[in-house]
Amino acid sequence: MDASERYEQLIAYLSTHLPAPVEQEDHNGLLTMTGGAPGEVIARLTHTSVIIEEYAVRWETPFKPVVHPRRVGVVNWRRLSETILMTVVGQLIKGAREMRLSRYRTCRFCGRTNPPEWQHGEDTCQSCAANELGSVH
Repeated sequence: MDASERYEQLIAYLSTHLPAPVEQEDHNGLLTMTGGAPGEVIARLTHTSVIIEEYAVRWETPFKPVVHPRRVGVVNWRRLSETILMTVVGQLIKGAREMRLSRYRTCRFCGRTNPPEWQHGEDTCQSCAANELGSVH
């Protein structure tokens, strides 16, 4: 199998193994796939490597969240056999997703479970912080 076929196969693998839904963007040869809603795992694919990241957000301003992922692993996919490649990438996706989900917290007021960027402290979501505690964001 040549490199272009393996590249397409890797895209198909990522599409089916990232958490649904999967969004895909191509930026000058860098294919970025984000899985989950809200985001959980990001995969960045080039013609030589695949980078798996845990989805994360930082607030640039109180009204502007910016995606700022945490790298979990990088694999030079051309150097590995198909079986090993898929196993390694699958484990990286699993690890990134588990790390992301472990950061979710349940709000003590409304009982909803939220990603960390929507929390106001450990046990209160931003909405309840405004409504119940008078916090201003």
